[in-house]
Amino acid sequence: MANTLGAREYIPNRLHPFFREKTILFPVLILTGIGLVMVYSASCAIAMDEYNTLFYYLKRQAIFLFASLCIMFVTASLPYKLYKKMAYIILFAAIGMLVAVLIPALGIKANNARRWLNFGLFAFQPAEFAKLAMILFMAYSLSKKQETGKLREFAIGVVPHAMLFSLMAVLILCQPDFGTIVVMGMICWGMMFTAGVPLLYLLTPLPLIIPVVAYFLVFKVSYRLERIIGFLHPWDDPLGNGFQLTNSLKAFGSGGLFGKGIGLSMQKMHFLPEPHTDFIFSIIGEELGLIGVTAILVLYGLILHTGTRIARQADTFFGAVTATGITLYLGFQVIINTGVTLGVLPTKGLTLPFISYGGTSLIINLAAMGILMNIGASANHGSK
Repeated sequence: MANTLGAREYIPNRLHPFFREKTILFPVLILTGIGLVMVYSASCAIAMDEYNTLFYYLKRQAIFLFASLCIMFVTASLPYKLYKKMAYIILFAAIGMLVAVLIPALGIKANNARRWLNFGLFAFQPAEFAKLAMILFMAYSLSKKQETGKLREFAIGVVPHAMLFSLMAVLILCQPDFGTIVVMGMICWGMMFTAGVPLLYLLTPLPLIIPVVAYFLVFKVSYRLERIIGFLHPWDDPLGNGFQLTNSLKAFGSGGLFGKGIGLSMQKMHFLPEPHTDFIFSIIGEELGLIGVTAILVLYGLILHTGTRIARQADTFFGAVTATGITLYLGFQVIINTGVTLGVLPTKGLTLPFISYGGTSLIINLAAMGILMNIGASANHGSK
């Protein structure tokens, strides 16, 4: 009996991290599968108009997904402590790409924004990579300061990380991409808080910073102010500032409890802008109904719950803070995207993780999940 129990305890440690963290792997696979179906459903009308084929976006998303799953397998395989040694290299690579995208010869401009680097066969969005790079460097920096016992000092625990965020925020603002800055700011604040930086240090600057940011980056910028007005009073101008939100709400309302069925959305027929990217959750609500939307949120909740558990059980401080940052990153993206489509938050151009069309976001999201798997598997291996 003892030998049998010993064998049963030993077998899980032989599993690859990619398979050991099933409460991440299975929800991610289900969500990406749903994403493929919904990208096709939401984009087929646009694809036919733009490329004379129904399958343009589906084919590209399938290629992105295959590459992303391979990358997730690799990042799940690599010991997560390697990223602590490579923190500066990853950070400088992210900053270099944020600078490069602003160079006209390298950056691709679309819709008055310069957010993509042209690599010939595909375009890469450096701001997505910058989120993960900031998480890894913040985890490295916070763990180093925790080792020296100076993490709770304002000049050590707050100032360097605030400066890092400010540098990256300025570069991203030049694109411009205000939504990414908001997400990164929330991640930065959350990581410092969970690492043990005193709450007083984190709260004290906010009454000064938030009004200044709101004034200069929102109220002084006409199109962002129009978004706020459209968010507050969407039905006052349903063909103007409230166009996206009103059509998004119509999609959810017409979906009802069970939805119209896959492929039967009306809002994707050129009524709802960006139905396969920023507003794909609205199409899900219309075609799959409340039940489909709830199922997807439950899957996200399962991943976030697992991420929280991994952060608590991590075998190193660096692993715990990295897992926290990745979990916050996923959670904030989901909250903001779904909040925007439901009219709870002002419009921001953020994709829905694992589901929205887009190669860069899919690659970075799954790479982050692979790192999270490795942290969890390392802790489980060490505890047995």
